Amino acid sequence: MLRMLQKLRLQPGMSLLLIWLCHFMEDQKVQAGNCWLQQGKNGRCQVLYVPGMSREECCRSGRLGTSWTEEDVPNNTLFRWMIFNGGAPNCIPCKGSRFISQTCDNVDCGPGKSCKMNRRSKPRCVCAPDCSDVTWKGPVCGSDGKTYKDECALLKSKCKVHLDLDVQYQGKCKKTCRDVLCPGSSTCVVDQTNNAYCVTCNRICPEQTSPQQFLCGNDGIIYTSACHLRRATCLLGTSIGVAYQGKCIKAKSCEDIQCSVGKKCLWDARMSRGRCSLCEEVCPESRMDEAVCASDNTTYPSECVMKQTACSLGTLLEVKHSGSCNSITEDREQEEEEQEDQDYMVHIHLSPLLDG
Repeated sequence: MLRMLQKLRLQPGMSLLLIWLCHFMEDQKVQAGNCWLQQGKNGRCQVLYVPGMSREECCRSGRLGTSWTEEDVPNNTLFRWMIFNGGAPNCIPCKGSRFISQTCDNVDCGPGKSCKMNRRSKPRCVCAPDCSDVTWKGPVCGSDGKTYKDECALLKSKCKVHLDLDVQYQGKCKKTCRDVLCPGSSTCVVDQTNNAYCVTCNRICPEQTSPQQFLCGNDGIIYTSACHLRRATCLLGTSIGVAYQGKCIKAKSCEDIQCSVGKKCLWDARMSRGRCSLCEEVCPESRMDEAVCASDNTTYPSECVMKQTACSLGTLLEVKHSGSCNSITEDREQEEEEQEDQDYMVHIHLSPLLDG
């Protein structure tokens, strides 16, 4: 550097100024790293907060769990770290840094959380949702299909694990839309796993723009598009599902049906039609409460095992109800009778309406 300045024949004062600027720029380059919201259990920085930020600025944000990485890398490298590598390496946590407050003063924990001092007299963010506006004190059904003892318990779970978790309806999660009161203009729909959900129905669908949009529903009805099938599901209150892409054909067996890549045709002997389904190669170990009674009146350890069996046989199997086939009750028998009547009414009355 000095030799270069001597060649330029600059005055001593100007030389000192240039040397100081070079050191300043190098120092700034080192300081410009990336600020992250947390350090994962794998030791890597996760959830990018602000790129191009110095450690001092990052750690002064006041958020517990904030971490910093020194490397100033391009966006494609950050993307690769976050998606494929489980976070950024060389993660430096702000916890214990001289920039982090050792009290709860000015600590920002984010929505639904509050700062409390732990046993070691260190500030810690804990889930503490504001439940002052909760009026319903009974159990609620969450959007994850699980029952929570009350809305406040659901909000705590939302804070800890499921950020997109919301209340679907009041009361325990049900296997039927009977007695389910959905909020606002949402409608109750039973999905393919026999769980009741509250969804918002799209009453208007755009006109068809391509013949490739046609879908054959599991009910044997041709739908103009996926939007039309979703609308029919809302009107019916029961999940229909897609049998295969394209218009429904009068197939004599699965040999007449061409499934998309990764799917296999399963034959529904009762309705004499095929359905393209995903076949899972490996099922996780089943729990006691995962047993299901299938349409062949056989009890399977889980729905996954039932689907595995269906794929190996090439025959469609569906869940009749959860639990053992020997545990069926009068209520379930009544629900099945109602469902059969409903299916009959769909084929007779609903088909002309859905094609519009």
